[in-house]
Amino acid sequence: MPTPPSLLRPRDSDALRAEIRRLASVAGVPVLFGGEVDADTLRLTEFSGVRTNGLRGLSVTRASGLGGQVVDSRQPASVSDYRSALSITHHYDGPVLGEGIRSVVAVPVVVSGRSRAVLYAATRGAGPIGDRTADALVQGGRRLAAEIGVRDEVDRRLRLLEVAAPSPAPGGLVAEELCAVQAELRAIADAAGDERMRDRLREVGERLNRALAGDPVPGTPRLARREIDVLLQVALGCSNQETAQRLSLGPETVKSYLRSAMHKLDAHSRHEAVAAARRLGAIP
Repeated sequence: MPTPPSLLRPRDSDALRAEIRRLASVAGVPVLFGGEVDADTLRLTEFSGVRTNGLRGLSVTRASGLGGQVVDSRQPASVSDYRSALSITHHYDGPVLGEGIRSVVAVPVVVSGRSRAVLYAATRGAGPIGDRTADALVQGGRRLAAEIGVRDEVDRRLRLLEVAAPSPAPGGLVAEELCAVQAELRAIADAAGDERMRDRLREVGERLNRALAGDPVPGTPRLARREIDVLLQVALGCSNQETAQRLSLGPETVKSYLRSAMHKLDAHSRHEAVAAARRLGAIP
C-alpha cells in the first residue's frame, strides 16, 4: 500500500538515492542500486556504477528473483553466481546478466514489519561478496528504515491534526490531543537524522503552533524554542522527569527552561506558566 502524499514529506526516493551514494563511498563494490516497494512490487530507480540501462525502471514482483525474495522474506539474501543460482527464480536474467553481474547481495528496508525498499550491492567478478560489504549494506538498510519510519510517524500525526482541524475552538480531549501532537512533532524534529528534514519539521511545528494558538497577544514575551517544548510537555501533565525523558534533556536543564519561562511569563508555578502561555497565544 503506497504511503499517502504529504506536503511536508520529501520523496523517499531522495533518501534512497542519498543512502546509495553514501554506500558507494564505503561498500567497496562496483555496482550499487535499489528501489522502493509499492503494492508488493519493487521498482528499481537508483543506481551507482551501472554500464547499461537494462535495470533502470525494472519492476520486480514479490518472491521473484533475488529482490522479490527479500521483499517477501524481509531478510537479506545473496548469490555468489547469479547465472547458476538455484535459490532464486530467473525472471530477470536479461537485464542482470546484460549488466555483467555475477555476485549480488540484497537487503530489504523493513519499516513496521513491511518491506519498503531494497538495497543491492553487486560485483562482476566471481566469488561471494565479503562480510564487510554485506554489513555496510545492512547498516544502510537500517538507516533508511529509521528515516522512513520518522517520516511515517510525522505523516500519521499530521493526519490526526487534519481530522481534528474542523473544530474552530477545540476543547477537552481534542485540545489535549492537539497539544500532544504538537509536542511529539517537535520531539520528532529533534530526533530526525536528516538536517533538512529536521529544519522543515521545526518550521511546520511553528506554523502549527501559530494555527492552534492564534496570533500572539501584542507584547507577549519571546519564549525560546526549548522553553515552549517544556511548557507543551507540562501542559500534558508531565513531571519534570518525564519531560526530561521525552525531550532527551537532563532534569536540571528542564527545570532551568521552566524557571526561565515562568520568569518571562511572570508566573509563580508551572501551571500558571502554562495558563499564561496559552492566554498569550504562545502554546495551544
